[in-house]
Amino acid sequence: MTIQMKTGLLASAAMGALVATAAPVAAETSLTVVSWGGAYTASQQRAYHEPYMEQNPDVTIINDDGSANALAGLRAQSQAGNVTWDLVDMLPSDAQLACEEGLILQIDHDEMLAAAPDGTPASEDFLPGSLGDCFIPQIVYSTVLTFNTEMFPEDQQPSSIADLFDVENYPGRRALQDRPGTNLEWALYADGVHPDEIYDVLRTPEGVDRAFAKLDTIKDHLVFWTEGSQAPQLLADKEVAFSTGYNGRMFNAAEVEGQPFQIIWDGQVVEWDGWVVPAGGNNVEAVMDYLYWATDSQRLADQAKYISYGPARASSGELVSTHADLGIDMNPHMPTHPDNYQTPIILDNEFWTDYGDELRERFASWMLN
Repeated sequence: MTIQMKTGLLASAAMGALVATAAPVAAETSLTVVSWGGAYTASQQRAYHEPYMEQNPDVTIINDDGSANALAGLRAQSQAGNVTWDLVDMLPSDAQLACEEGLILQIDHDEMLAAAPDGTPASEDFLPGSLGDCFIPQIVYSTVLTFNTEMFPEDQQPSSIADLFDVENYPGRRALQDRPGTNLEWALYADGVHPDEIYDVLRTPEGVDRAFAKLDTIKDHLVFWTEGSQAPQLLADKEVAFSTGYNGRMFNAAEVEGQPFQIIWDGQVVEWDGWVVPAGGNNVEAVMDYLYWATDSQRLADQAKYISYGPARASSGELVSTHADLGIDMNPHMPTHPDNYQTPIILDNEFWTDYGDELRERFASWMLN
């Protein structure tokens, strides 16, 4: 063998060794996940993000608390041609609008999501009505009325949505979210409309006027919150006696932080919350791998160890157990528990898709005048 041939073989061998050494090293991926912050994001971090990153050390998940303005954010990023979000936690009505506008990807649920442990396909395992063309439900939650028990006599504690509007017997300021959803529904409910008829009434101009007229009766006693974390803080600081809020945050404040709060389950507004994948993102393949794992039956049940939101899969229900830190049974704290589910108002996402922009504009004007 000539010296030239030996040199060539040695060079080839060295190059092969270099390639073999470099091949197993995976490129690192950072996923920006947009959610609601506070106790809710903390529950996602513990149930989903941390276990996934432990199993996939090449993936880093970065939290962004931008879900309150998710639709506007998606529109702005799409228009700028610079999509920086990889996964967004979003409400179904906003997700439907984003889907229609092409801002988020359509989902083939049975192809892209895990089946139930018994083989039931995802499309049949997720709770009826929860799946959307571009939407993957994660939790069942509710907006509830909560009060600070220390601000009322022991023998005169509030117990209904009607009490929110009774400033004579239940004085004090009230905190409402700065959007019409839930507030208009409760105004009609407190004015005598049956939960099953609320959206029929709201679809009429007279019904909308009736709801705003009812809200006018407590307007001088109102403050408004935007971020979910503000609601329990207002109650804890006794800046308000009542506040609307997400049941999971109120559970966290009462059970984990020991705040003197009592949830009123009467008229709870029940809805879904879940994931959407922005169109034009840079890490779609990595996101879909994460979603397949994070939305299976066990993972959705795991989130209930940290916050009192029900899993959106039927097969996850029997897997709900005790709180990871408190050791208490989480089932009685779920919105869907029979004791809590006496007079629910099921949020009509189709209604809010059709009328949301108009009502949000009117509500914003009402708050300022």
